[in-house]
Amino acid sequence: MKISIINEALNGLLVLQPEAFEDERGFFIEAYRKDQFAELGIHEEFFQDNHSRSSKGVLRGLHFQWEPPMGKVMRVTQGEAFLVAVDIRKGSPTLGQWHGEIVSAANKKMVWAPAGFARGFCTLSDFAEIQYKCSGLYSNKAESGILWNDPAIGIVWPIENPQLSEKDKVAQTLNQWLKTENSNNFQYAR
Repeated sequence: MKISIINEALNGLLVLQPEAFEDERGFFIEAYRKDQFAELGIHEEFFQDNHSRSSKGVLRGLHFQWEPPMGKVMRVTQGEAFLVAVDIRKGSPTLGQWHGEIVSAANKKMVWAPAGFARGFCTLSDFAEIQYKCSGLYSNKAESGILWNDPAIGIVWPIENPQLSEKDKVAQTLNQWLKTENSNNFQYAR
């Protein structure tokens, strides 16, 4: 079985496609193989798996964590969602740029967004279940968010009037984040 890169959207962000074996009984994929991830340039160790379920029109994000730094492999296992990642690394040639990808249980795509990217999604189907393989353990003392509709980033979300958490409604802009001392944890390394 093989996992392939189908898009190198931003500097470090990868859209992956696992090979699927399908027949009349269903399908089988290997969503994670350490050796294949290493061949693709993903050398992180993974410490935590998260699973969320959201209703249609829910938008979560744009979230990130700096201590410990956390990258995520995101995939949709039920329904369909628009997954987004924004480069927030100081000095990166793609700083402030975003990539969005429609990911579904049907297309089986995965998105790797390393540490230094803020991540979010909106649900396009009646509900969606998103799973994240995380390269760091969650810490509520070193996590934050970027405003989902920050005009300096200009994400084109495929929904209107999203349902948001109170925290996501008042998140900081990218420019506010870049002025904080904690943003120095995300320096772009060439």
